[in-house]
Parts: sequence; C-alpha cells; structure tokens
Amino acid sequence: MFQPTIKPVDARDLLSQGAQLVDVRSPREFQQRALPGSVNIPLPVIQQALKQLDKKTPVLLYCNSGQRSGVAKRLLEACGFVLVHNLGAGLEPDKNR
Repeated sequence: MFQPTIKPVDARDLLSQGAQLVDVRSPREFQQRALPGSVNIPLPVIQQALKQLDKKTPVLLYCNSGQRSGVAKRLLEACGFVLVHNLGAGLEPDKNR
C-alpha cells in the first residue's frame, strides 16, 4: 500500500510556489472530479508524457487512493525526477491520514 509522502499543508505551499499538480487517474475519472489546476496524465501513459513535466519543478501526484500515484512517483523517480510527491487521494486532510 502506498502512503502519501507529503502533508496537505505542505502540498498547498508547494502549489502556491508553482508546483505541478498531476492527476494520474483515467480521463473519465478526471472529467468527473479533478482538483483545480491539475493536469490529467493517466498512469498507463505517464512515461510517454514526461516532456509535459519539468524535472526542476516539484510534481504532486494524486489519484483516488494513492495506489496509482505511488506507482507514478516511482516511475518518475526512475526517469530522473527528484522532487516528486504522492498526495494520495488529493488535498483533503481527512483522506490523507
């Protein structure tokens, strides 16, 4: 089981400083409900979409449970991204405990 690697308050601070917010769920899930300012890069295509992300800017990943965003975090780290965080289920404090 993947756990969030950053607290919601710290994630909000990074977002206010320009961090990249990435929803790794399916396009359908993204259309139903997404965090404001997020981009949708589904987990199955994240390695093909690396050019959409800046390696020098923090990346905050999320999904419904933290499972897919945890896998995406490992994939991005394997591709040279250093500032990558798993938000788990997003920025709602009750979901990230």
